[in-house]
Amino acid sequence: MSVVEQYARAHILTDADLPDEDDGGAIPVVLRYDPDRAPRSVCVALPARGAGRGFREWTFERALLEQGLRAPAGTGEVRVWPCGRVQAVVEFHSPQGCSVVQFETKALMRFLRRTYTAVAQPVAH
Repeated sequence: MSVVEQYARAHILTDADLPDEDDGGAIPVVLRYDPDRAPRSVCVALPARGAGRGFREWTFERALLEQGLRAPAGTGEVRVWPCGRVQAVVEFHSPQGCSVVQFETKALMRFLRRTYTAVAQPVAH
């Protein structure tokens, strides 16, 4: 099965994970799904603070993302909820603090559709 990787733009609403050079606009976020490694999980990678630090990754259940687009979902480290008609919020908790990230709902829905398509594709021999 193939890995699904999608780049999206998001707004970080807290300062826990803002890149040092952030100007308050949208930042690049990587959405990833690897059905061979974790068939029930998705990964969200946020830019890490400081130049050259790469991304900080959060892995959680794909079902949580899907449920959170319709109604508040999640407990513990990751929570997801709709924010109006066209946006969704994903909240990440860690010992370093809390990051609240706002996405366009359609970007997350497109990503979820691609993950289900990747699982449904037959493997060529």
